[in-house]
Amino acid sequence: MAEPADDFGAHLRKHWKLNPDIAYLNHGTVGAPPRRVLEFQRALSDQIEDNPARFLLRGLDDISGTGKPSRMRDALSHVAGFVDCSPDDLAFVDNITAGVNTVLRSFPFRPGDEIAVTTLGYGGITNAATFAARASGSNLNTIELPRPGAEPYEFVEALDRGLTPATRIVVIDHLAATTSLVMPVADMVAACHAKGVLVLVDGAHVPGNIPLDIVALGADWYTANLHKWAWAPRSCGVLWTSPAQQPHLRPLVTSWGFDNGLAAEFDHPGTRDPSPFLSAPFAIDLMREFGLDAIYTYNHELAWWAGQFLAEQWGTTFAAPKPMVGSMVTVPLPTHLGTTVADAERVRAWLEQAGIEAPALIRPDGLDVRVSAQIYCDRTDIERLGHAIDDFPTA
Repeated sequence: MAEPADDFGAHLRKHWKLNPDIAYLNHGTVGAPPRRVLEFQRALSDQIEDNPARFLLRGLDDISGTGKPSRMRDALSHVAGFVDCSPDDLAFVDNITAGVNTVLRSFPFRPGDEIAVTTLGYGGITNAATFAARASGSNLNTIELPRPGAEPYEFVEALDRGLTPATRIVVIDHLAATTSLVMPVADMVAACHAKGVLVLVDGAHVPGNIPLDIVALGADWYTANLHKWAWAPRSCGVLWTSPAQQPHLRPLVTSWGFDNGLAAEFDHPGTRDPSPFLSAPFAIDLMREFGLDAIYTYNHELAWWAGQFLAEQWGTTFAAPKPMVGSMVTVPLPTHLGTTVADAERVRAWLEQAGIEAPALIRPDGLDVRVSAQIYCDRTDIERLGHAIDDFPTA
């Protein structure tokens, strides 16, 4: 049984395989599935190996597009309820990088069109947009968005100013990986649509971090990971596509479901391990057992406290408005720690030596540290991080 919802903290690490000697403050980077989820996945793998051909070729998917029940569609129906959308518009992908590449490589760009990204975008996604622009003869436009401390409306206005008459698609973050800011996505989408621009949302850090209603955001595509904050095994992501954009959508791998509809094409891209996808409903149910609202509240409050505590400890400024904070915060490090990638790596390595897992990130004028709050963390982990930075050796 789950622990009481008001009793989260370090003692819950027994439910994870994490090294108990490490203050693990990096849940957001690649996730960390609980032991029970891993046990479920192992049992499922054993079931597959009992008769792999039967499991993988008969009943896993519907490559003919007849609409018959399948394990993949059953799993997606469960996930769809978690992110508030129709399962008919949802597909599993390995991760959001695959989701973004799928959309940008499928879309019928014309030479001279423009793909827009933002300065808060994740580097791998910007690379995907760069490749798609190059391959299609389109242009890449990088829109400058504010740094932490700006109000939500300022992000909307900056995005609106950066769009051009040639912009066909803009890729925006729902929860930015580098700044940890929760973006005003619905307002950003509305501003883009007012200019005829389609919107692809990178929701890598969203499911399980904050409540999500995909359809209410109004975007044209939304792709997210379930293996980061929704406790699913790696790798497990989803891609939602509005019905209007589905006719030209094609998976990165074309296989037996070709031309038989979204479910047929995406559910069977050839032989692969389906266990992460089929384990996602169990992971979601386990979160519900612990209490979704309790998880969101605990993680948010711990993250918010961490931002304020660490900034005061280090004499820096934590400027993110509370409504733009989910379960993760990015806090400026003291200026004497440097400004370069090499400096960031030295900080990360020092933290690792001190038994702390947390990424150090570069920003234009210094370094940040990103803290992920999860129910197995508590204030002692944050305090440990604060003291470790205070003890960082200086030349």
